[in-house]
Amino acid sequence: MKKLVGILIIAVVLVSCKDGKSSNDRILLDSEGRINDISVVVDNENWKGQLGEAIRDVLTVPVYGLPQDEPTFNINQIPPQVFTDFITRTRTVLKIELNKPAGIKFADNVYAQPQKVVLITGKTKQEVIDILNENAPKIIETFRNIELSQRQRIMRKALYNDKVIEEKLGLSIEFPNAYRIAKDDEDFFWIRRDIRTGTLNLMLYELPYSAIQKNDSVTSQIVSIRDSIGEKYIEGPVEGSYMSTEMAYTPFHGETILDNKPTLETKGMWQVKNAFMAGPYINYAVEDKLNKRWIIAEGFAFAPSVEKRDYMFELEAIIKTIKINK
Repeated sequence: MKKLVGILIIAVVLVSCKDGKSSNDRILLDSEGRINDISVVVDNENWKGQLGEAIRDVLTVPVYGLPQDEPTFNINQIPPQVFTDFITRTRTVLKIELNKPAGIKFADNVYAQPQKVVLITGKTKQEVIDILNENAPKIIETFRNIELSQRQRIMRKALYNDKVIEEKLGLSIEFPNAYRIAKDDEDFFWIRRDIRTGTLNLMLYELPYSAIQKNDSVTSQIVSIRDSIGEKYIEGPVEGSYMSTEMAYTPFHGETILDNKPTLETKGMWQVKNAFMAGPYINYAVEDKLNKRWIIAEGFAFAPSVEKRDYMFELEAIIKTIKINK
């Protein structure tokens, strides 16, 4: 009988190891946490000191393009001895370990999934601070990317049928069915969602390839285009008023990749003159060389008296789902 039991145990072990799977494989639980919340695992003493200040300087840098300063991330500090059990299921984790060789490690799904864990080690606090500052852009990008993906996963639970957009613009875009198409004019779409204090808005349209020249004046070109579109399509509450760019706030311009295509990114503030309406916008001009055109996708928020970071983050997440048909 004992021999039979032994054979059965060996068989179970062999089956569990089949196809390269070991008996130590774990089933990871789903990660948790609010969008743009980061868990920072560091002891209380260092959190209150120079090391904690350096971490806050990196993770709470203000988001550009908002009317008031808002941090890139919210931080939850957790002492190492408390970072156990369900607390480890946080989606984004920055972990600090002292008295170890200096280094930084970016890891996926360590305690849960999806999850990003950034581990920084150093023999001294200054070593850790130096590594943190040197890798600040990559750390922020890593956390923002997983948060964008998480926001998109949430949206996909109840998507709007974008068939009419695909038929007219030759692209797909994913946005929740809480949004509605407020205006559909040939190759222009204005998409809106009501929020407690105002609206979230998306504009989608195409331009001929010659409409934008990639030179030193490209930011001025983008501003001029969005002002002409605002005048034509986004009227204000006062007769003759329309949405335009607030030039007292210098637009940010950069280049990125969207749908594997070169893309011009512009952030700034919009306004409606004589109507006391204003807010942030983020504009993407996607260079669609194959179809000899530019696809313009812009998100803008009207949300007086409330923080706008997460609203703009939602609009960015939507825009970054764009797939242009071949």
